[in-house]
Amino acid sequence: MEGAPESGERRKDDPGPISHEPPMESYLHVMTFFLLMASLRWWWRDRTDWFAAGNLSIYYPAISPQTGRKTRKKLAFRGPDFFLVLGVKPKKQRNSWVVENEGKYPDLIVEILSKGTQKKDRGEKKAIYEKVFKTPEYILFDPDKLSLEGFRLVRGRYAAIKPDARGHLWSERLGLAFGVHEEALRLFTSDGSLVPLPEEAALGAMGQSEQLVHDKERLAKENARLLAKLRALGVDPDAAD
Repeated sequence: MEGAPESGERRKDDPGPISHEPPMESYLHVMTFFLLMASLRWWWRDRTDWFAAGNLSIYYPAISPQTGRKTRKKLAFRGPDFFLVLGVKPKKQRNSWVVENEGKYPDLIVEILSKGTQKKDRGEKKAIYEKVFKTPEYILFDPDKLSLEGFRLVRGRYAAIKPDARGHLWSERLGLAFGVHEEALRLFTSDGSLVPLPEEAALGAMGQSEQLVHDKERLAKENARLLAKLRALGVDPDAAD
């Protein structure tokens, strides 16, 4: 592939070669990546053993079409719309994901379909993720149809992930499910609860706080009403044991 480096940088502190990916295809692509990334970063805010990115080049050893073996120097690259790698250490900066440096391929890949890319996402890319990357889970989201497809690697081949009663696709790697909420791809817990964005979590906390204040005011009014009723009956609440 034109522009790909001959090999990855091998120094552990090097951020790697610059990504060669073009801008995301549409606003829907950008927002889908943002929603996934923001909610996952919030949900896993106490974890430091993962890396996720979108539209970032994954450099990996090219495969010779003649021999089917890895080519020593030449690197190939792909840039999924969203990918997740588990069990990796935090790093200040990564210009790209270099498999020969990092030691592993993604655990999960999400591609956002469009009329121009769906054939490749279901064909060429799916084959690479299955046979070369051996990525355990592959999710396809169609933002126009608001439909989801999922595949899990079973004995070296992708098998369809069966949606649950809510239409959600469970990800074993995430311990969460993919689903559609308000015409967007979102993450859900096993009980169907939406994994919130940070601002949604903040608003939820504010709502709970406001509810507590409301409940306290309601209880105070009810207590005052009962005390007044007792006094009207000739009972002095302050003198009671």
